[in-house]
Amino acid sequence: MRPAVEAAGLTVAAPTAPARIRRQLPTSPWLFAAPGLLVTGAFVLYPFVSTVVNSFTDRRTLLPGRFVGLANYRELLHDDMFWTGLRNSTLYIAGVVPALVILPLLLALLVHRNIPGITFFRSAFYTPVVASIVVVGLIWVWLLDERGLVNSLLETVGVGRVGFLSDQWLLLLSAMAVTVWKGLGYYMIIYLAALANVPRELHEAAAVDGAGPVRRFLTVTVPAVRSTMVLVAALSSVAAFKVFSEVYLMAGPSGGPAGEDTTLVMLVQRTGTGLSGRVGYASALSVVVFAVTVALMLLVLRADRREES
Repeated sequence: MRPAVEAAGLTVAAPTAPARIRRQLPTSPWLFAAPGLLVTGAFVLYPFVSTVVNSFTDRRTLLPGRFVGLANYRELLHDDMFWTGLRNSTLYIAGVVPALVILPLLLALLVHRNIPGITFFRSAFYTPVVASIVVVGLIWVWLLDERGLVNSLLETVGVGRVGFLSDQWLLLLSAMAVTVWKGLGYYMIIYLAALANVPRELHEAAAVDGAGPVRRFLTVTVPAVRSTMVLVAALSSVAAFKVFSEVYLMAGPSGGPAGEDTTLVMLVQRTGTGLSGRVGYASALSVVVFAVTVALMLLVLRADRREES
């Protein structure tokens, strides 16, 4: 057809790009998104829906279980270990989040300047982030053990040995210190990216007005990175409430003395694993952890919007 038309002296325009796109299969975008959707569905959506469904059953590890309604949630209200885990997870947020919001910002200010050798310090501060949490936890256990390095130094100076891993509250504080130490470098990088976008003219204008370093930090730096501070608060709150590895490695599977240092995630792991694990009850605990986590993020975002208004 085209050669006959061309022989007659007519020209045929090539199909335009929009015409070619319209002729493509309408499912083409979905074919590109299919791998990601399959992974998300298999490892995120399906486990989430399965957990919610199991929370309304009495399922065990080797038994399918039957529908029990809200029985698992009613049992939570009378479970002393649930309230212990909720208390410890809440205390973890109160102890970790303020430190992870403020200390990385101060650390970022320290290494923000381009001076000789600063790259080494940035790498050194970031090293704990890339280290395995298991390795980090074991190192701190060796340091804080009854016969560890810290207690040996304390005994040398005449203070005596301290039960960092045997006292209920000292153990929880020690786990918080590990979380803060490991997270400093990660949040420092986030703050460094935010500080790079703060105009230098603002600091110069404040210095001309006679503002000192502290005043420039409070009136220039903090307002400029406030949105980043909200982001760090949200991320660290969720991570602190879901803490598991640090407390598990330092307190052991039992959760410290009489289980008083058990967190909610540790309770989920202890309840839902094993041949006789109560999967239904552990699923109810997981749903509560999810709900509290979402509530924490909403509270942080709401507080940020209220300050902006």
